[in-house]
Amino acid sequence: MAISGLWRPRDRALCTQLLLTLWVFSFVGDACKKVTLNVPLTLEADQIIGRVNLKECLSSADGIRPSDPDFRVLDDGSVYPIRDLVLSGEKRLFAIQLSDSKTQTQKEIPVILEHQKKVLKKRHTKNTVLRRAKRRWAPIPCSMQENSLGPFPLFLQQVQSDAAQNHTIIYTLNGRGVDQEPQGLFCIDKYTGKVFCTQPVDREEYDVFDLIVNAFTEDGYLADLTLPLPIKVEDENDNYPLFTETIYNFEVPESSRLGTVVGVVCATDKDEPDTMHTRLKYSILEQNPRSPGLFSVHPDTGVITTISHYLDREVIDKYTLIMKVQDMNGQFFGLISTSTCIITVQDSNDNAPTFRQNAYEASVEENAYNVEILRIPVDDKDLIKSENWKANFTILKGNENERFKITTDPATNEGVLCVVKPLDYEENHQVTLEIGVTNEVPLIRDVASRVPTMNRALVTVHVRDQDEGPECKPREQYVRIKENSAVGSKINGYKAYDPETKNSNGLRYRKLQDPKEWVSIEEVSGLLTISKVLDREVVAPRNDLYNITVMAIDQEGKSCTGTLAVNIEDVNDNAPEIIQDYLVICKPKMGYMDISAMDPDDPVHGPPFQFNLASSSPEVNRIWTLKQVNDTAARLSYWKNAEVQEYSIPVTVKDRAGQSATKTLRVNLCDCTHPSQCAARSRSAGITLGKWAILAILLGIALLFSVLLTLVCGVVTARKGKHFPEDLAQQNLIISNTEAPGDDRVCSANGFTTQTANNSSQGFCGTIRNGGQETIEMMKGHQTLDSCRVTGHHHTLDSCRGGHMETDNCRYTYSEWHSFTQPRLGEDSIRGHTG
Repeated sequence: MAISGLWRPRDRALCTQLLLTLWVFSFVGDACKKVTLNVPLTLEADQIIGRVNLKECLSSADGIRPSDPDFRVLDDGSVYPIRDLVLSGEKRLFAIQLSDSKTQTQKEIPVILEHQKKVLKKRHTKNTVLRRAKRRWAPIPCSMQENSLGPFPLFLQQVQSDAAQNHTIIYTLNGRGVDQEPQGLFCIDKYTGKVFCTQPVDREEYDVFDLIVNAFTEDGYLADLTLPLPIKVEDENDNYPLFTETIYNFEVPESSRLGTVVGVVCATDKDEPDTMHTRLKYSILEQNPRSPGLFSVHPDTGVITTISHYLDREVIDKYTLIMKVQDMNGQFFGLISTSTCIITVQDSNDNAPTFRQNAYEASVEENAYNVEILRIPVDDKDLIKSENWKANFTILKGNENERFKITTDPATNEGVLCVVKPLDYEENHQVTLEIGVTNEVPLIRDVASRVPTMNRALVTVHVRDQDEGPECKPREQYVRIKENSAVGSKINGYKAYDPETKNSNGLRYRKLQDPKEWVSIEEVSGLLTISKVLDREVVAPRNDLYNITVMAIDQEGKSCTGTLAVNIEDVNDNAPEIIQDYLVICKPKMGYMDISAMDPDDPVHGPPFQFNLASSSPEVNRIWTLKQVNDTAARLSYWKNAEVQEYSIPVTVKDRAGQSATKTLRVNLCDCTHPSQCAARSRSAGITLGKWAILAILLGIALLFSVLLTLVCGVVTARKGKHFPEDLAQQNLIISNTEAPGDDRVCSANGFTTQTANNSSQGFCGTIRNGGQETIEMMKGHQTLDSCRVTGHHHTLDSCRGGHMETDNCRYTYSEWHSFTQPRLGEDSIRGHTG
């Protein structure tokens, strides 16, 4: 606001407020548009030339980059030249590029640097009286040097209100440093408007003071707008840069390549940022040990890197660096601080283990095993107890029989060579081994390409002779003997030998174990003598060898033990045997039953078997048939008209070598649905009689019934006067179950109907008729009515009695009755005719 005598104070205040509003509006409206900065023709490095409101353009910007590398823009929008510049023209253009990585937003602010020339206007004398100088009641840039030496109070600035032209003005000063802490630092002459500083100020504590000046009339009215008066404390390089740590500790592998980053040092400076006072440079003042120089530091970032690939932990394992940091961009007049950096060189496997000798010797007694015979030391420059130092030993040659083993002693890193299997002096007096050694981890690539990865040495092991006993080799010897060989036969026995002489002279033999006591052994020769007949079939399992344990003893009493494995050769001394003894066949549900045989001899003397019926009885041959099923089984079948009863069937079975045997099978042809029913019925029979007792009973019953039958026939003939048909010449008795002539049948006791011409019927119940005239009833046994059945169905009383009387069970065959009664009936018939 310029001071003018034509304006009233109130008008001037309103105008000032309007201009400020327009200025703010214009500034906001130009956001993200071009910004013009008025600058001098010559720009000094690191001196601010203006500020740009970045947040008005992009408030969330996290990336700020000027398009002109000669300038730097800070987060608050301050623009600094990086180096001294001279504007070649009146304007210079560049852009500030803003970016937000989260929203992927990018914006630019064009910046125009414009040099404004001062134009001196000529004054016209006629206007001298009409015009007067104008003062601005506006913020005036004001600054003071920190740590100023005075004299105090130190004059800083003078303010003057436009109202002082017409009124007496009293000035007041408020703000931090006046009536706020630190109080009393600034004061103002209330009549002249001069502002003073009363004492030195530290910028690092207070960098700017925002004071407020007010102008009042004598009667206390506010004569002008409140004037903001910022006082900036200019920085002085009064703070040393300081490292963040007093001692830095870093580690680097000794196998590091050129340019490997070791670590980063960092320092801070309390002076004003982005000025020469805080522009730091890093350097290495000293390295200990000094030679060779292995490290460098980047002057701006403080990153320490290697500048040589000759790091060798085995030579130097630790380096100490004295680090220096200096402000003022490292100029000689800058302030300096130092710190210590300790760099430890980590071990890498760059050294292979080596043997101290190229050849070693050791000795061991023969037959000794699991004994240590040699310790082999090695040298390794790598870090002790680390994987790079631990040795790994290998037997490369000479251990084809795996009689040696080498391990590593973890405490001493030595190779421990041991014998794990007995050595034989007679076989080899000495053994030469080639031993190799490596580390548990491989060598680094650079070293592995230059040196061999495995070191080698020779070890000669001398075998000392020892007085040994006899040797039983092989432990198991084999011999073949035919079974059933004659007692007293001699065969070769077990043979041991003396390892010194390689023969059996002077050795004595003793039998330790012979499970069956089949042989005896001759003490001097070791021959076996058969003392019992050998039976292969008693050895279980039969295909196994029969083992005899033998001890060989030399003249000094030393001994060894071996096994004589006897292979007993089979002889066909066993006939095949049918496994089954008793068979139950349910008729008619089962039409056959399979039988099988086995032979304890060797399979060469065994199947295929031949099965045959050995019975000479025509009844068995007529009813039963035998058919081969496979090599060891046959099928026993019956004809449909076979009677239900128990049969004795002799069967002969023969092996492939002709050895045969006959066995009589008990076959129960039973009327049942399951064989278990007949088996239960057979068990309930209770009593078993001898064969002579059964024969006596049968003969007595047969004689009794013959007599009774003869008497009955005679009485009937005499009573009725009837005669048999006149066929006396042939003397045939016609058997019929019908009243009229027809098919002659008989009702058998087991419930089957059979032809009369078949003499092999097992029994019958029925009547004997002569042309339908006379009836002779024959009854045997004591069978009840229910037991007389035909094909499983119960008959009525008449069907079993022929219409006359109840019959009993019939136990004898028709052929037996026919042979017994035919002569007698014929004699009675003749007597009837003649009488």
